[in-house]
Amino acid sequence: QVQLAESGGGLVQAGGSLRLSCSASKRTLRNRAMGWFRQAPGKEREFVAAINSNDLATYYEDSVKGRFTISKDVAANTVFLQMNNLNAEDTAVYYCVAQYSDTWMPGTGFAAWGQGTQVTVSS
Repeated sequence: QVQLAESGGGLVQAGGSLRLSCSASKRTLRNRAMGWFRQAPGKEREFVAAINSNDLATYYEDSVKGRFTISKDVAANTVFLQMNNLNAEDTAVYYCVAQYSDTWMPGTGFAAWGQGTQVTVSS
């Protein structure tokens, strides 16, 4: 059973930075593509970023390109989302996800979701 747990959310001023962490087993990080989604109040959940487990290719939603960086540290059992130059539109609950495959494939199912961590950006 795949289990994920996010941490690192909080309140930050516009222009600031936060680093989210998602803890997962080494087996999960070695074998499954990992990603981040977010859901703002009154909006649908949206894709933010993803990383393949095999070739470490990364993918980003257009509005976060150049500001967010996804990475993973298998030894530390963690996937990270470094978020810089945050703005009010980044306010949301952020969720870590694991896919079934080692390559990120949009539109396919997910093996697991984390419980979410709140990010609030004040303007």
